[in-house]
Amino acid sequence: MVKRLISDVENDLFFLFNETGMEVSINVTIVNFDNEWIQMTWAAIENFPGKNVTFLYQYDKDPWKQCPSYLLDQGYNDGCLFKTEKPSLAISVKDKNGSEELFHKKLQTNFFIKPSPPENVTFLWKDNRVTVTCSKPKTSKRCLKLEFQYRSKFDTEWQSRKSPCCSLEDQGFDPEKCYSFRVRLERLYPTCNVVHYASEWGAVTFWSNGKMLESCADDIKPLSDAIILLIFLLMIFLIIFILLIFLCKWQRFQKSIMPVIPDPKYIFTDLFTDHNGNLQEWFDKTENAMVQAKMECEEQECIIEEERVQEKKKDVKGEAKQRLCELPNMHERDYLNFAQNTCLPPTSSDMVSLESFKFLMNEDMYVML
Repeated sequence: MVKRLISDVENDLFFLFNETGMEVSINVTIVNFDNEWIQMTWAAIENFPGKNVTFLYQYDKDPWKQCPSYLLDQGYNDGCLFKTEKPSLAISVKDKNGSEELFHKKLQTNFFIKPSPPENVTFLWKDNRVTVTCSKPKTSKRCLKLEFQYRSKFDTEWQSRKSPCCSLEDQGFDPEKCYSFRVRLERLYPTCNVVHYASEWGAVTFWSNGKMLESCADDIKPLSDAIILLIFLLMIFLIIFILLIFLCKWQRFQKSIMPVIPDPKYIFTDLFTDHNGNLQEWFDKTENAMVQAKMECEEQECIIEEERVQEKKKDVKGEAKQRLCELPNMHERDYLNFAQNTCLPPTSSDMVSLESFKFLMNEDMYVML
């Protein structure tokens, strides 16, 4: 038998004391959807393991009613959905046969209201201001707030504004940007509700400078045909330029790892054209030509050497003539010395130099090599 029941309504947590005085906690969730339907769940797997329970409810002093629609969890009755009729509600959970009551509670249904999303929402955009309005809700609007959220495609999080139901105004919107708008109704806590409930968000709409769009992608202007053509041509030129650079680099790389081997038929043309590739015949002709060229070169060197000797002799004769011209102006003694040094033949020990060659002269004027 149940001794007594204590409720912490704010957290939907009920404490149950059994006969031994042991405290057992039961987590029960109550949601009153727009004051039309009530959904109650009690976590049967945790609170009543292995047991199926029966749920009963009563408005004021009306007769008790069994749950018309159970919510199941793994085959066990885990919750109940029933219609909201009056503010005062009593609930009772019993065993499967209904003979033993597991817990009992009385509560006010209007403290657990979850509003429906706002209806007939309108957005009025003027300059940089946006005014949001919605139709009057089914529940008391003094217990509701209108929450408006927006963000542009450059924002990572929603920006939120709240105002008493059912109108709201905000400013600072950029006419050049596209915004996503959404709204919902929120129940005042703890003034009107003992739990914090808000409606689901309404449908997201997209707006830019007072105009409603299908999506924020619509505000992106498509590129003109001229710009598309220009981009296409630039891409072609860029690809050609990259290919040319690649070919140049590839030729250098290919030459570095695989040097070009010259074709002998272009170097030894006479071997293939005049001698039909006969190497011996080509050698004989080439050797004769080299000997003849060598002889011509030697003859040319001899002629050049003979010309140098003749020029040397002329220089010596000219020097002698110049000295003879100076004789009339000399004294007798000087004249004799000059004649002796100039006209006498060199002794056998004299050395005569010609260019880079040196010769030893004997008394018979023979050159000693």
